[in-house]
Amino acid sequence: MTLHYSLQEIVSRFGGELIDGNAVSISRVASLANAEEGQISFLTDSKYRALLATTRASAVILSHDNSGITNLPRIVTDNPYAYFAKVSELLNPAVSYQAGIDPSANIAASSKIPETCTVLANAVISAGVTLGDHIVIGAGCIIGEGVHIGSGTILQANVVVYRNCVIGRHCIIAAGVVIGADGFGYANDQGQWVKIPQVGRVIIEDHVDIGSNTSIDRGALDDTVIETGVKLDNLIQIGHNCRIGAHTVIAGCVGVAGSARIGKRCRIGGAAMILGHLDVADDVTISPGSMITRSLTKADTYTALMPFQAHDDWLKTAANIRRLGDISERVKELERELEKLKLKANQTDKN
Repeated sequence: MTLHYSLQEIVSRFGGELIDGNAVSISRVASLANAEEGQISFLTDSKYRALLATTRASAVILSHDNSGITNLPRIVTDNPYAYFAKVSELLNPAVSYQAGIDPSANIAASSKIPETCTVLANAVISAGVTLGDHIVIGAGCIIGEGVHIGSGTILQANVVVYRNCVIGRHCIIAAGVVIGADGFGYANDQGQWVKIPQVGRVIIEDHVDIGSNTSIDRGALDDTVIETGVKLDNLIQIGHNCRIGAHTVIAGCVGVAGSARIGKRCRIGGAAMILGHLDVADDVTISPGSMITRSLTKADTYTALMPFQAHDDWLKTAANIRRLGDISERVKELERELEKLKLKANQTDKN
């Protein structure tokens, strides 16, 4: 069933200033370029401003600075992007689940599952598991022994949670996530690798979202901890003993090596790599594709990458980089020779 809300109803719910359009009804959200009648869009980036003249959206969400650049019905707010997210959630409510346990699920007798929970087909819940109220365990999930999951959390299909891990309240764990597999820990014994038992856990606090096929390793000795409000994208690797600070967001394909500690409210771009045993301060931004090889001790934006080039140009650049050490030594030698010439000239002047 399609939901409809008037702009006035939306403003009454979320705040903001409505300019024109009291009678306008909205049923969907869309981009400025592709919006149709009955849909609402938003503008945050000035490079899309020209689209306001051609968009077919029935209304737009704008900042105060942009409130006068169109005659379309509009909602004016401090943060158009966040406002748009709230409207999108309103028009696209989360899937509702019916409480109950599918007959094909395998449930250990010693597990504790409230009647308000939903356990879907072929899920496995091991001994000693404790679930809070209104939890959804998706089809094919495997929940290991002694796991605790807080109320309102949703595990989508084929999530694996290893033994003794803890997941907080109101988390969303996407399909294929693996929580609590062994970390990559081996000791070299006369040329052979001996596995180090990983005896820590993974602790995931409240309101954490984890994207599909992300893997979070259990601690070797101490726990791996994902703090409140963290948002992880797809295909992320979090190594053993890491700690990710509250409300940090990490984009897809990021790798965080073991024992790295990421601060609160950090933003890490896609495909960035963070080496092990490093500390990243609160409020740090790391650009996509960056390789972080040392601790970052103050809030700033950090970038460590080379812009792409045509392959032949890249080969020349790489060759030049390899010669930088030699060039640096030659420059130092020239500076020393220049200094000698200056001293000699000064002595000549004095004579």
